[in-house]
Amino acid sequence: MAFRDALSAATLVSDTVSLIHEMFDISRDRGHEMLIFDSIEQAPGHRVAINFLTRNRICAALNIKPEEFLDLLQWAMNNPSTPEMVEEGLVQQCTQSPVDLKVLPIPHHWRQDRGRYMSASVIIAEQDGVRNMSFHRQFLRDENHLVARLVPRHLRSMTDKSLAENKELPIAIINAPDPVVLLAAAMSFDHNLDELTVAAALHEKIYSRPLQLVKLPNGISVPADAEYAMWGSITPECDDEGPYVDITGTVDDVRQEPVIRIDGVHHRQDPIFHALIPAASEHITLMGLPRAPTIKQAVNEVCECLDVHMTEGGCGWLAAVVKIKVKHPDDAKKAIMAALAGHRSMKMVTVVDEDIDIEDPVRVEWALMTRWQPDRDTIILSGEKGSSLDPTRDENGLTSKIGYDACIPYGLDHGPFTSVQ
Repeated sequence: MAFRDALSAATLVSDTVSLIHEMFDISRDRGHEMLIFDSIEQAPGHRVAINFLTRNRICAALNIKPEEFLDLLQWAMNNPSTPEMVEEGLVQQCTQSPVDLKVLPIPHHWRQDRGRYMSASVIIAEQDGVRNMSFHRQFLRDENHLVARLVPRHLRSMTDKSLAENKELPIAIINAPDPVVLLAAAMSFDHNLDELTVAAALHEKIYSRPLQLVKLPNGISVPADAEYAMWGSITPECDDEGPYVDITGTVDDVRQEPVIRIDGVHHRQDPIFHALIPAASEHITLMGLPRAPTIKQAVNEVCECLDVHMTEGGCGWLAAVVKIKVKHPDDAKKAIMAALAGHRSMKMVTVVDEDIDIEDPVRVEWALMTRWQPDRDTIILSGEKGSSLDPTRDENGLTSKIGYDACIPYGLDHGPFTSVQ
């Protein structure tokens, strides 16, 4: 399934809209429903899709049950597969000449942002036989340069190594590949696991056929049916990046970040650009969903974990609700500690019984108010490593963390704790 094949439930907006704030305003006014903008003022011939990547929409597009989703992601992490190389792909149907990124439908969403940003585009790099695919926001500086925020993870270390050797790092940037590629790109691992091999495993499991890649002129391989593929290099130059509204809905700082030079652009005929709105539902989903399987796996080592939801209020990163099947008196408290260890950026976790809809914040709060005693069922940790997204962390990056046991007290009759709703 290509990206465009997953958009059948989207609402078409046929009026011509501007890239400058207007798509954001329309999306906000319509409750961030899934939309396709058919006519872009600054980018004739291009379309834009927003608000696709939520858990329920992904599951519907992939034809899987939501309760199966986390186990599927965990399976793919544990069973990577090799993509298939092909000579030609749909992404190569059109080639832009000369390169001019300004005529692509790269939006300026929040008025607080520095300008036009690619927030859903994925960078692919290869170095010494090791490949990385990951999300990094990219500010559109001029016709053929982007400024990318590179946090200190794998791509940053690859960049630093190349620049230390006085070399540029060849990269590709893809936009709107198959949804499983986006999910794999959002994952992070404790070792150098090739995210495209995880995407290939998901692709084979869901579609019963291999994930196909094509090679770009600079030697980087990309998914053959992506809507857009750009190639170029991360250069030694740095420039201002930010301000930018981050996932927490707060404005991130201005920093000196690496400049990417784009040497070429391929795209499909009548392409659809994926324009993620920062701090909205897609951003939260992409941050949180790939972490949920690792939390579930960690909790499963101490008790039976049924599901994990990274909450919207926690920005898909800082808080989770964990559903367990209670079999022993200390299962919930063990689950709290395991969940916090399974995702060390998390600040708060709430553990509930199997009868609670963990995606419904009202039901989670109900479980707290009817099953939790603050002085008995709360775990507080101090001096823990925090997330860089947490503005309350101290100067050493440390924070406090809290866990709530909102399960029915062990050994008591469930009758008084059972909802009739």
